[in-house]
Amino acid sequence: MNQPITGRIHSVETFGAVDGPGVRFVVFLQGCPLRCKFCHNPDTWNPKDGQEISAAELIEQISSYRNFIRKGGVTLSGGEPLLQPQFVKAVLDGCRELGLHTAIDTSGGVPLETAKPAIDAADMLLLDIKDIDPDGCRELTGQDNQNALSILRYCEEVGKPVWIRHVMVPGLTLQTDKLKRLAARLKGYRCIKNVELLPFHKMGEYKWEELHIPYSLADTLEPTKDEVAKAKAIFLQNGLPL
Repeated sequence: MNQPITGRIHSVETFGAVDGPGVRFVVFLQGCPLRCKFCHNPDTWNPKDGQEISAAELIEQISSYRNFIRKGGVTLSGGEPLLQPQFVKAVLDGCRELGLHTAIDTSGGVPLETAKPAIDAADMLLLDIKDIDPDGCRELTGQDNQNALSILRYCEEVGKPVWIRHVMVPGLTLQTDKLKRLAARLKGYRCIKNVELLPFHKMGEYKWEELHIPYSLADTLEPTKDEVAKAKAIFLQNGLPL
């Protein structure tokens, strides 16, 4: 008898409105290879934490919300869902059988050869580009940006729709030169259907305190409305959809 495909999840959100088009069932998977300084879910980092669940059980749970999310879909987020590619693929295949749109929200921290089966099973990707500079990305997350850029190139090759996400952190990624170079890098991609410029916030800071992890951005201010507007203007000038 075949063993059921299982994975580890952190939590679910049954009526998500910010993780892809429409109202979505969002699954936050456990485990992440990055250590982003601005992470608001550090409690998802440890791959051994969370709840073990079979793909079939999760699909059954999703199915019970099918009528509410049929115009939206299902998003697998994290943590980093691509750390569990077989489990993710099994869940996405099950969602396709239910007629539901699917998305993967990824940090781009997993090598393409590992992630490809799961990426191929998704209808679209929400892909974080943490920093346009490899060294800056390494300082910010503990890893450079090459895996994320490889995933983006692959999506362009196969025509997989992508929403780009970029967190604007004052003093780190919220720099005019960096934003201009990021926009210039992205503007040639036909697969990019949307760019979300996300202002840095501290809503997850309390989790760092609860986990007794030093939070290095405690004194960093959130971007002003003017700073956000100027950043968006750079991307609009490059013809990117916001």
